[in-house]
Amino acid sequence: MHERTLIVYPDPRLLAQAVAARTLLTLNEVLGTPGRDRTDIAVTGGTDGTAILESMASSALLDIVDWSRVHVWWGDERFVAADSDERNDRAARAALFDALIAEGRMGDAQIHAMPADDRSAEARSHATAHDDGEALEHAAARYQQELLHELGEAAAMDLMMFGVGPDGHFASLFPGRPQLGLDGDDVLVTGVQDSPKPPPLRLTMTVPMIARSARVWMCGSRPGKAEAMAHTFLQRRDTAFPGSFADAMHEVLWICDEDSAAQIRQ
Repeated sequence: MHERTLIVYPDPRLLAQAVAARTLLTLNEVLGTPGRDRTDIAVTGGTDGTAILESMASSALLDIVDWSRVHVWWGDERFVAADSDERNDRAARAALFDALIAEGRMGDAQIHAMPADDRSAEARSHATAHDDGEALEHAAARYQQELLHELGEAAAMDLMMFGVGPDGHFASLFPGRPQLGLDGDDVLVTGVQDSPKPPPLRLTMTVPMIARSARVWMCGSRPGKAEAMAHTFLQRRDTAFPGSFADAMHEVLWICDEDSAAQIRQ
């Protein structure tokens, strides 16, 4: 596994601002590499993820990026209706990407949202576990096909950002769930039927897909994340703390505030 680096900021506000600046500088650097015509980034939801995107929107560095060459993906998503406020992509678009699209700096085709649950409310309410499994399998296959269509057989992100849950999960890879054990390169996206964190139906990229990334940043703030941040940073491939499986090709960062880093520094 790639060597991990810990970066600590004083509080959640400064963490969000610093990660926003780091993201914009990284996108600009990748786009400046000879022969690169695009960059691909996977963003995350949650309090920290949304705060980072909001900080990007207000950053003085926003304009250094050629947004017409940036493609946005998600490492995981809640499998709910497209208009549900639980969707990570809705929060991300409201925080940053809708404004860039409205200004003509990005196109809708550059936003690669994971499929929503397009079944009717009645069909969802009467669905069996088998029905849900089939819907998730179809949606995961669609997203994997989109990845391969856009990026080829060696599909990989230039950057993936994740939050870390208090239980140590990242993406929608939870302790004790079988999705964490998928270790082949043939399954890049999979469904989750029994998420311990609602809603129960989710889509997630797998550990092998995440490990293909050039950079993976694990972001977490506040005291409630301290144990999870410590276990995931200090351990390797501990199934009780899925975030400990996080890996990348070139850079793996744990980005914390003082409170969430407290147990790492003991």
